[in-house]
Amino acid sequence: MLTLKKLDEIREQTLAAANLENERKGTRIVVGMATCGLAAGAKPVYDLFQEEIIKRGLARVTLAQTGCIGTCRLEPIVEVYQPGQEKVTYVKVTPEKAKRIIASHLGNDEVIQEYTAALDFEAQERIALRNCGIINPELLDEYIAMDGYKALAKALLQMSPKQVIDEIKKSGLRGRGGGGFPTGLKWEFASKSEGEKYVCCNADEGDPGAFMDRSVLEGDPHAVIEAMAIAGYAIGSNMGYIYIRAEYPVAVKRLEIAINQARQAGVLGKDIFGTGFDFDLELRLGAGAFVCGEETALMISIEGKRGEPRPRPPFPAVKGLWGKPTILNNVETYANIPRIILLGADWFAGMGTNRSKGTKVFALGGKINNTGLIEIPMGTPLKDVIYKLGGGIPKGKKFKAAQTGGPSGGCIPAKHIETPIEYDTLIELGSMMGSGGLIVMDEDTCMVDVARFFLEFTVEESCGKCPPCRIGTKRMLDILERICNNQGREDDIEMLEKLAKTIKAASLCGLGQTAPNPVLSTLRYFRDEYDAHIIDHRCPAGVCTAFLQYVIDEAKCRKCGLCARSCPARAIIGRPKQTHRIDTELCVKCGLCMTKCPAKAIEKKQNQ
Repeated sequence: MLTLKKLDEIREQTLAAANLENERKGTRIVVGMATCGLAAGAKPVYDLFQEEIIKRGLARVTLAQTGCIGTCRLEPIVEVYQPGQEKVTYVKVTPEKAKRIIASHLGNDEVIQEYTAALDFEAQERIALRNCGIINPELLDEYIAMDGYKALAKALLQMSPKQVIDEIKKSGLRGRGGGGFPTGLKWEFASKSEGEKYVCCNADEGDPGAFMDRSVLEGDPHAVIEAMAIAGYAIGSNMGYIYIRAEYPVAVKRLEIAINQARQAGVLGKDIFGTGFDFDLELRLGAGAFVCGEETALMISIEGKRGEPRPRPPFPAVKGLWGKPTILNNVETYANIPRIILLGADWFAGMGTNRSKGTKVFALGGKINNTGLIEIPMGTPLKDVIYKLGGGIPKGKKFKAAQTGGPSGGCIPAKHIETPIEYDTLIELGSMMGSGGLIVMDEDTCMVDVARFFLEFTVEESCGKCPPCRIGTKRMLDILERICNNQGREDDIEMLEKLAKTIKAASLCGLGQTAPNPVLSTLRYFRDEYDAHIIDHRCPAGVCTAFLQYVIDEAKCRKCGLCARSCPARAIIGRPKQTHRIDTELCVKCGLCMTKCPAKAIEKKQNQ
């Protein structure tokens, strides 16, 4: 059984053995082995380092895998820590580059500068991501070395359940899964309910472009386990469930390892820290249904039934999993809990704004130079996210909008780029925080097409239980597809707005209630683009192919015939060694001819 004394002993021993402390006794090589790193080829790089360390007998070199470091575009990332020296970060490492790093850096103490990059995290405040990219997520001792399970010990040995809840309430922590409901208040409601209770974690991250929760679980799984045990103590529960999508195999594997380690160490199971408090966890794998991110649908899915939402009230804090009082928070929310308990509510509440405390993790994607994960204080202006942390828009393009909240959110236009990112300001703009996906769009983005994309996703993911969502969203999608196909009607916008209001008011769960948001926000800020599609019969961004035609510039054409030979529709007509033309009736607008033309003589133009 772990004790406070044992925690301190493990911490000191691990800091030295794993070279995690500032005064290092040897070299530590860390390879990013989260999904992003593995997809980029980190495993062969890790294996090569391992082989070479053994082959060369480098006894003072420690090799470790870690989670997502945050700068996904530069994966595979390898970081080298040496005594008395600044950390060196190698990026886009291949096995061939790894061989040179071993020979030069480890062999001759010479850094290969052309392989390096400076990863700047100074503008960030990392709480949920504090251990990601630093510790080996498959080693319990390394988590303990970073003060792991000290918060659980403090809660059980020094605080009453009510004091734990009061601390979370005082911190101002709001749910990071989208709704932003005060976490401490939710726990308080459940604590007042009688009988058997459950603690649930929503790891069913389904928003397009969102991977925050996955990265926390891959890089720091024990933080979530510790937090759920604290939650169990606070509300009077002895059992918890982590509902995670099966498409996250790395996260599932590391959670399984961490849960087994926690049981063996005695921080899960019976009589934790000798206090008589029992708590255990189980995993439940979801099949990727977006609707199971809704709390009641998630709990019904855990019970082994079809994941469909049920009417509320009663709310889960009164009647949840198996009809028992239940709390449900997402991964990022739980990842904040240990630090709040350990460092105090005032520390956490000192970051952020009056209405939104602490930090928020975002997954930056889309038309942005620095794709990856960031964690920033609430209230950080969107402009700083785009240009300071995100590195701006590729190719010098203009920023047009940012979609927050995924299919449930909305677009923030360029005129609101100074907006501080917090729960209430985003809602005022017609968007929402969501789980933290932030997709950036540039001047070449068609906002009608963006609305169509997100609504298509929602239609596909609707469970079909309630008619407003099942039928209404499909009707809205039909109208958007008609507009994008140059068949828009003058009353389409009015119909979209009527349908949106009905769906928001009458849908059973949050999926349907928020499904119209991308349409409503694009209508609010980009109405002119809808008018251009419907009235002027053109797509201002040049994205919707129904408004475009491909033409051959006779002055540039080399008369080589490559375009004709590559055309799958045989729409390019002409004799050998003569200028060809494109039959617009036959052209399927696939763009293959443009990619094949060596003279770049084929252009896309708006229909005349």
